[in-house]
Amino acid sequence: MPSLIRFLVFCGVVVGLVYGAMLALVLFVEPTPREITVRVPTERINQQPGGATTGDTAPTIGRSD
Repeated sequence: MPSLIRFLVFCGVVVGLVYGAMLALVLFVEPTPREITVRVPTERINQQPGGATTGDTAPTIGRSD
């Protein structure tokens, strides 16, 4: 039984340290906002009616055909 209590105390200390580290990050670290530019291929914007595109098409991220 003492080994169980020792283990639970150890887990509590580790959880407390992690919680304290997260709290310190929230309080002391200020994120810096910056602009993000994302290029959209013209083939995705100027699609032909019916979904057909001209030329070679790059694979779409997130889709597995």
